[in-house]
Amino acid sequence: MRAKKVATSKKTETRYVNLGTGSAEAFFERSLARARKLDRGEKLPAEIRITFEHPLDLLRAVSAQRVRLLHTVRMKPEPISTLATILKRDRKAVSRDVKVLESFGLVNTVGAPKPGHGVMKVVKPLAAKYRLVATI
Repeated sequence: MRAKKVATSKKTETRYVNLGTGSAEAFFERSLARARKLDRGEKLPAEIRITFEHPLDLLRAVSAQRVRLLHTVRMKPEPISTLATILKRDRKAVSRDVKVLESFGLVNTVGAPKPGHGVMKVVKPLAAKYRLVATI
């Protein structure tokens, strides 16, 4: 499963994460168009774009359960154990899904003090909206 990711500067707030399919040629055409805009001094929108070469690769990365997880985290960042309770899923399964989503740059985990003692991982979204587009 190969995906090409174009990330924005960390100084800007990301509004959208675009997940889609496309050819390597289309990826390079978009990159060239963005470079031309930058050369002209145009401002680019704050976004993250992840392109998969085949729709099946996209579906492997973003399953129905992972989409539910993204939707839940987008509403309110929560610790993994709380997400497991909300989603009525096993904590280990949620943790695996968080790792996959984090590897693609779709969520971020941060350590937060746990009431009483220790540290818990809180899962946060990287964007206000996620767009999934697959062309078959």
